[in-house]
Amino acid sequence: MKLCMIGTGYVGLVSGVCFADLGNDVICVDKDINKINNLKKSIIPIYEPGLDELVNKNYKAGRLKFSTNLSQAIEKSSIIFICVGTPTKKNKYEADLSQVYSVANQISKNIKSFKIIINKSTVPVTTGDKVEKIISSKVKKNLFSVVSNPEFLREGEAIRDFIYPDRVIIGTSNKKSNKILKNLYLPLISKGAKYINTSRRGAELIKYASNAFLATKITFINELANLCEKLDINIEDVSIGIGTDKRIGGRFLRAGPAYGGSCFPKDTRALVDTANKSKTFLSLVNSVIDSNNKRTEILLKRIKSILKNKIKNRKITFLGVTFKANTDDMRESSSLKMIPYLSKKGAKILYYDPTGQKDEFNKFKNVKFKNNIKDACEKSDLIVIHTEWNEFKLIDLKKIVKNKNFIVYDMRNIYSPEKMKKQNIKYFGIGR
Repeated sequence: MKLCMIGTGYVGLVSGVCFADLGNDVICVDKDINKINNLKKSIIPIYEPGLDELVNKNYKAGRLKFSTNLSQAIEKSSIIFICVGTPTKKNKYEADLSQVYSVANQISKNIKSFKIIINKSTVPVTTGDKVEKIISSKVKKNLFSVVSNPEFLREGEAIRDFIYPDRVIIGTSNKKSNKILKNLYLPLISKGAKYINTSRRGAELIKYASNAFLATKITFINELANLCEKLDINIEDVSIGIGTDKRIGGRFLRAGPAYGGSCFPKDTRALVDTANKSKTFLSLVNSVIDSNNKRTEILLKRIKSILKNKIKNRKITFLGVTFKANTDDMRESSSLKMIPYLSKKGAKILYYDPTGQKDEFNKFKNVKFKNNIKDACEKSDLIVIHTEWNEFKLIDLKKIVKNKNFIVYDMRNIYSPEKMKKQNIKYFGIGR
């Protein structure tokens, strides 16, 4: 099939490349000329394991193209995916849908034959209705169908999640579109993905409800971790004990920093905003947002306690600063609050992340990036394991840290407290 992906961010690029790998002809469109030129040279704008190989493979095979010409891409394609950003509006909970509506306007000017227009961006309920209204103001309704087809891609696992999804959600009452899209996704359905055809509004809400529930699990286990620290209980025992119950499941029950990234923070806020506009109060989701906002403050208090409130001139190392491992995404990462706070308190901070130096910290004079673990750690008073990259799991800290009295604050519980104790390393974890 001939597909057009509008937007070459995380969703558009990964989905487009994977669709091409299934044998479809895909044009990825973006108004950013530099990004498109770089993609043609195999320079990938995001860090996602395995993505560069798939881009090279399918671009060379001619199934994947990159363009800034939206009109031409729409004309050549039968299915148009809207994959633009829907960030939170400044100082509000509301999702900014300006890019979605701008694209809808552009699409409406270029439809001459039947097109399926798919909202793959995460959007509030009724957005599909508004997109349909925008397009129908210029195009006859029999020439297009607007569908909701949310994505469920985890950063760092996106390619696998696309190829082996739990489910494919198609929100449409249009039988023709439903049949075409079932054929498009047939290679994934044959591997075990459940194909679910629902209403367009239903599909929009499924996406938000999924992310809100996962955010709730993370927040729940983080709050229990706070209790475990008071009662001398290991949170990992609790996670295993409740996670083996099939009704609950063990995924997203790992205590650590606040949830971050491109999805959970903005999607929980947008869901609350949608509910408020519908005069419905989502007390649980509101509480999750509030608890997550306070999470970083709790961890900073722990750091102050570990250092006995003596932060000034202390050498603190952060290993990992992205919101999770296997991604370069800094959006709403706890480190964006923690490092500036400690810096302003006079700490001398070094950090290392496998995805490199971060612009967000360049303005702080006493925050410096090191391009290897040894240089980042060797003079530390406190080593903070912020992100659970694999390369942090087997570090011989005794060997690389010259300060004999250094402390480890393991925010991901990747080390064994017993082993740390045997090595005479002062160690603190989460919920331990």
